[in-house]
Amino acid sequence: MRERILRQLKIHGLAPRKGLGQNFLIDPEITRRIVASAGVNPGDPVLEIGPGLGSLTIPLLEKVKTLWALERDEKLAELLRVEAHGVGDLTILDGDALQVDYAELAQQLGGPLHLVANLPYNISTPLVGRFLDQRHAFASMTLMFQREVALRLAAAPGNKDYGALTVWLRLWADAHVLFDVPPSAFHPPPKVVSSVIHIRMRPAPRAELADPERFHRIVKAAFAQRRKTLRNTLKPLGAESVNWLEAAGIDPGRRGETLSFDEFVALYRAAEAAA
Repeated sequence: MRERILRQLKIHGLAPRKGLGQNFLIDPEITRRIVASAGVNPGDPVLEIGPGLGSLTIPLLEKVKTLWALERDEKLAELLRVEAHGVGDLTILDGDALQVDYAELAQQLGGPLHLVANLPYNISTPLVGRFLDQRHAFASMTLMFQREVALRLAAAPGNKDYGALTVWLRLWADAHVLFDVPPSAFHPPPKVVSSVIHIRMRPAPRAELADPERFHRIVKAAFAQRRKTLRNTLKPLGAESVNWLEAAGIDPGRRGETLSFDEFVALYRAAEAAA
């Protein structure tokens, strides 16, 4: 695969664009594992973001036969159309992944999307935030990130990777880090180890909350200054926040990173009861 990709780049006069975070996957075993991990079937509405030279695109097409791909680089889009000819039905969409209305796209494609992507590392965290903002547009996500980001999404309480994004994701989905990918699997090789994570959206949130956005604000405040105790980090939400902690049975001297998901829910419910 490496030789094929290098040949493609040379023939078409292309080079990886750093500004778009392009690191092309060149290991066929890794692509096989990602496609298998996605668990998609013919008929599923499958979306790929940043298909690049088609390392994942072609194996996905061979499995699902119909695929939508979001690619901003027109030269790469032209190449993909050639590579996909005779393999399956590939529709290439032009757009910024941070601006796409995924809910509208899911409606157009006939149901919640199965997202498969090797995401640009420079925008991976805001992209996950975007996906969660439009969470009802997705059935599952099989994503490759910088390892630190993947660990953050699936971290346990008390771990340095555990944060507001972890808790927010846990409300809506189940996330599992599947395997690591070395720099040698890419061209050009990044300076970091990557990881593949599978996220399956839950049919209902893990906890029924009347105001999920308020829950999110409380969680974000708890992690805003990680070295400070909850007594101090929650102060911007109101002086009564210390009463919420006591009502939830949480020591105000603890830090946000020590709270379990259920404790965050208890804290939110105490805040709601006090309103």
